[in-house]
Amino acid sequence: MAPEKLKNAFRLFDEANAKDPNVEVWQGKEYPKELLYAMRMTEKLQTFDPEAPESLQLTARCQHIRRWEIPRESYDMNRAGYLKWRQDLKKFHAGKAGDILREVGYDEEMITKVAFLLEKKQLKKNTETQTLEDVICLVFLEFYFEPFSHKYPEDKLIDILQKTWRKMSKKGHEAALRLPLSKNSLELIGKALKA
Repeated sequence: MAPEKLKNAFRLFDEANAKDPNVEVWQGKEYPKELLYAMRMTEKLQTFDPEAPESLQLTARCQHIRRWEIPRESYDMNRAGYLKWRQDLKKFHAGKAGDILREVGYDEEMITKVAFLLEKKQLKKNTETQTLEDVICLVFLEFYFEPFSHKYPEDKLIDILQKTWRKMSKKGHEAALRLPLSKNSLELIGKALKA
C-alpha cells in the first residue's frame, strides 16, 4: 500500500501534467502527452525495480513535469542549444517537483534527493540515478523510438541507439532486449550493437 504522501504527490504531479496541451493517442484514447509519459515511467519502474525506494518512485513520476513550458524551439537549434535546454529543464523539473513535494509534506532531505535524481547526478555511480536512467531509456525504446525512427536517417538512429545503450546498465540492456519491439527497431538495435 503506497504511503499517503506518495499518493498525494502522484495526484498533484498528474494534475500538473494533465494541463499539457500536447496530446498523444494510445490504444485508441487521447492523453496529455506528459501525463502519459509519467504513467509509463511509473509502470516501467514497477516492473524493472519493484522494490524501488520512495525517492525513485517520486522522481520517475515527475521526470518531465510541465516540460511543455520550456519548448526545445526556444533555444538555438544546435548542440549547444540542446545541451543548455536539457540543463535548464532539469533545474525547472526539480523546482516544480520540489514545490509539490513541500505542499504534500515531504522534508527537505527527500526534496533534495528527488532534485539530485532529476538532475541525473552520478550516473553509473549512484544506484538510484542509474535505475532512473535505465527506466528512461526503456520507456524511450518501447514507446518513442519506433515513431522517432521514421524521421531520421539510419546512421543518426544508430548513433542515438549507441548513446542510449552506453547510458544503461547490464540489467537495463537485458530488459531492453526483452521489450516488445518492432522488427524495424530490433534490426536497428542489432546494427547499433554490432557497429
